[in-house]
Amino acid sequence: MVDLHTHSTQSDGSLTPARLISAAKETGLIAVALTDHDTLSGLPEAEKAAEEAGIRFIPGIELNITYSSGEFHMLGLGIRQWQGSSLEQTLSCLQQDRTRRNHAILDAMRKDGINAEYSELQALAGGKIIGRPHVARLLVVKKIVKNTSQAFQRYLKKGMPWYVPRKGISVEEAAGLIHAAGGLAVIAHPLSLYLSWGALARSVKTCRDQGVDGIEAWHSNASPRECTRLEGIARDLGMLVSAGSDFHGQSIPGRRLGCTCEDGRPIEDSFAAPFC
Repeated sequence: MVDLHTHSTQSDGSLTPARLISAAKETGLIAVALTDHDTLSGLPEAEKAAEEAGIRFIPGIELNITYSSGEFHMLGLGIRQWQGSSLEQTLSCLQQDRTRRNHAILDAMRKDGINAEYSELQALAGGKIIGRPHVARLLVVKKIVKNTSQAFQRYLKKGMPWYVPRKGISVEEAAGLIHAAGGLAVIAHPLSLYLSWGALARSVKTCRDQGVDGIEAWHSNASPRECTRLEGIARDLGMLVSAGSDFHGQSIPGRRLGCTCEDGRPIEDSFAAPFC
C-alpha cells in the first residue's frame, strides 16, 4: 500500500511528521507523501524518519488555488528540489494570509457570542500552521458542536456563517512553482470544485493546458463510482492519476492511512510510481 496525500502537525494533522511515518510503517505502507497545507516545514523530519523506517518518501505540499466556486487545492508531489526554490519563497505570503483568515474567523465567532482567542488556536496547533480543522477542534472543546464534522457543516465550510475565503494562487502559477521544485502538479479531490461532470472534464482539460500533470481521482470523500469516473477523465486527457487518503489523524477522524474512497479500499502500490 501507498498514500499520496497526508497531513501532519505542521499544518492541520494530529500526528507529527515522524509519528506519521511511524504510523505508515505500522500500517504496512511502502511509500508515503507528506502534503501539508502551504508549508514545507515538515519535510526534513518526515524524510529522515522515512529513511530510518525503510519507506519511500515523496516530499509534497497542498496549495490553495484562487477559485470562485467550491474549493480548489493543488498537490505538488515529488518536490525534491524544494529548498531555496521559488515555491518556498511564495509560501511565506500564503502563510501570512492564513493568519489574516484565522483572525477573521475568530472575529465572526465573537460577533455571534463565542468567546475565542488566537492563543487557543495556537495551543491546539502546537504553534504550527493553523487552519480550519483547528477552529473545528476548538468548537468541540468549547462544546459548541459534538465533532469536527459538525463544525464544518454548520459553521466553517463554504457558504456557512464563519467561512472566510483566503488568498490563493493561479493554476498556472502553482503548476510552475511545483515544477520548479522538481515535482508534479495534481488537482486534489476534484469533486470539491463543485462542477457538473461535463464542466469538470472541461475544467480539468483547461488545467492540463496550463501545466497540471494529473488529478487525484481516488480520495476518501468520493464514492467508488465517482473515483472510477474521475480516473476515466484523467486517462482520456492523458494525465496522471493519483490516490490518497487525505489523512489528518484525529483532526478528521475516519480516514485511514493507505486507504481511499468511501469504502476504504487499500491504495495500490502502482499509484506511487510516477511520483517516486
